[in-house]
Formats: sequence, C-alpha cells, structure tokens
Amino acid sequence: ISRDSRHKRSHTGAKRAHYRKKRKFELGRQAANTKLAPKRIHEVRVRGGNKKFRAMRLESGNYSWGSESISRSTRIVAVVYNASNNELVRTNTLVKGAIVQIDATPFRQWYENRYAKVLGKKRQQTATEEEKSDANKPRSKHLLAKIAGRQSAVEPALDSQFGSGR
Repeated sequence: ISRDSRHKRSHTGAKRAHYRKKRKFELGRQAANTKLAPKRIHEVRVRGGNKKFRAMRLESGNYSWGSESISRSTRIVAVVYNASNNELVRTNTLVKGAIVQIDATPFRQWYENRYAKVLGKKRQQTATEEEKSDANKPRSKHLLAKIAGRQSAVEPALDSQFGSGR
C-alpha cells in the first residue's frame, strides 16, 4: 500500500516518469477494520520512532448529546447503518461515519440529575421505583430553585429511545 502521488498522472493528463524506487516515508498501512468486541489495541511504530495505536477491537466510545452540549463515555451496543457498505454493518465494523447504537444510561443519569425529571420511563411506575430514581432524591432549596430555572424539552421519539435504554 503506497501513499505516494508519483504513480498518478499530472493535472494535464501526462504520465509521470519513474525516477526512483518506492520510499519508506511513502508507505501506507492496512486498514484496522475495528470490530465491536472487548478492547484490543496494537501499537504501531511509525516515522521518527513514534507510536500510533491501532484499535483492533473496541467496546466503548466517547459520544456527545449535541443539543445538551455534553459528552459521556458509553458502551457501544451495535453498528446500525453504514452508508458506504452493508457488510460493515453485518460484521459490526466501526469506521468513521458509521451509525451506532449506544447505551443511554450515562446520558439518562445526567439528565435526571440536571433537570430532576425522569427520562424514558413508562408513566405508570410503582412507588418503590420512583423513590429509587435520581429525580426524587432530597435537594436543597437553592438547588431546587436552580433546577426550576432550567428549561428542558425532549422530543417524544428521543424519550421513547431512552425508554429502551439505547
């Protein structure tokens, strides 16, 4: 695999003359094809004796909730869609631009703590479950006033996704 541009034609379409062999600094490496599995990372020695870390398998990642401006490290459940190739979905291969399903727990916990509202739960809850939830823990008057000033509105579709936990 080569990263040189000597094998390409010039902008006018002329073929370039060969004037040297391939060089070490022009080399390219095989794609990692990161799979969804327990973490396995290989070290690759690169130019200058530096190291790159090639993820062979991963099970978690850092994801952000754009409208709320937060990010949390969470478990990846599955690869759901990939615009480039359906085989990458079938084999659970993680690449840039792949749509993945993640575990919603860290985001739900953050939301319940910040807004003191239950997110994604069914409306008919038993009394014991409601008492256990983060939304109903004791808070100071100062904190209750702060929470009252915060506006939150989650779309019903997103709320149902939190209900499934993904």
